[in-house]
Amino acid sequence: MNRIVAIVGRPNVGKSTLFNRLTEKGGAIVDEISGVTRDRHYGKTIWNDNSFSVIDTGGFVNESDDVFEEEINRQVILAIEESDLILFMVDVTTGITEQDRSVAEMLRRSEKEVLVVVNKVDNNQRLMEAGEFYALGMGDYFPISSINGSGTGDLLDKVVELLPEGEDDPDTELPRIAIIGRPNAGKSSLINSLLGEERFIVTPVAGTTRDSIYTRYNKYDHDFMIVDTAGLRKRGKVHEDIEFYSTLRSVRAIENSDVCLLMLDATRGIESQDLYILNLILTNSKGVVILVNKWDLVEKETNTMKMWEKTIRERTAPFKDYPMLFISATGKQRIHRVLETAMEVFRNRTQKIATSVLNSYMLDIVKATPPPSNKGKYIKIKYVTQLPTHSPSFAFFCNLPQYVKEPYKRFIENRLREKFNFSGVPIRIFFRKK
Repeated sequence: MNRIVAIVGRPNVGKSTLFNRLTEKGGAIVDEISGVTRDRHYGKTIWNDNSFSVIDTGGFVNESDDVFEEEINRQVILAIEESDLILFMVDVTTGITEQDRSVAEMLRRSEKEVLVVVNKVDNNQRLMEAGEFYALGMGDYFPISSINGSGTGDLLDKVVELLPEGEDDPDTELPRIAIIGRPNAGKSSLINSLLGEERFIVTPVAGTTRDSIYTRYNKYDHDFMIVDTAGLRKRGKVHEDIEFYSTLRSVRAIENSDVCLLMLDATRGIESQDLYILNLILTNSKGVVILVNKWDLVEKETNTMKMWEKTIRERTAPFKDYPMLFISATGKQRIHRVLETAMEVFRNRTQKIATSVLNSYMLDIVKATPPPSNKGKYIKIKYVTQLPTHSPSFAFFCNLPQYVKEPYKRFIENRLREKFNFSGVPIRIFFRKK
């Protein structure tokens, strides 16, 4: 179960600084995906083997001169509704303000679990002054400094203690396939065609799907969970409060999937937003199949499909090793190949290669083509093994790992792809000290 912590408070109390610390620094980093909407952030934190999502919200204000006040406040309220736990941030240097009291009253009405976080407590004098915040009537507080990190460990310990336990999902062992893409690319139409029923509302209006919905697919020797998601719009166009969280759920669907089916609209070609979505998929180390939908609407000549494929792979470089299918979701053209291909990518992503096989193949290659010397020092690679991670990761042990540059890592990755089938799967290469 994906658990959510929202950071809430008036402007300029340090919410974003705390968010950056929780998602980017210390011993708790996975990934941060920023810019889900114009000025919001969504990220993930791991603390003591417990993972949860964090939402950084805009500053909550009443009756200000900010023309975006109403929009920001709506999104704050939605973040509160969406979350399992709220961090209410205040600033020790200003003491309790009327805006703080306004936020506190709103949080009391929410009936959610709230922790008061007093920021900028970086000396003993301020630690004593923090006692003022008992007057908010919200119980104990946590004095921290989000800039230097003091107090955040105790705060995270309490967060993990209060978050609900993850519930056992009977289908957690099944592969999870997410259909991702811009609004109106045909994602819901594809699921309806695959399931043979009108499972989802399909209209020509972009943005019909407001949530991510899992469905079990158990037909034709396939058994997996499939999820249709709200379309990911360009960040500057995410204005509606509902759409903000539709986008948030799409990002979470990518995070929780094994394989993503990235749908392109053949009537529009591949655009910058498609590349943005692909980057989210690769950043999260998920398998990917690119589906060019509405292919029946494209005027074709002899080599039209080859030209399209060449153009798309050039735009996605340097990552080019993925399956691509040209389909019509409504016309059911090649849609059953979609399932077969998705499961092939899932198998590629979960395959484990024996250490003996890896060393037998790769050590001859690195002996013939070693990394370039650096400052007269030669890099000697002695051993390679696949790491026990959810997606393919390989560790190459050598004497001077700090001198191995990115071009050589790409060379190693390409040799691995030539020998083993990692089509549709990002590979991570690490060089470590032996």
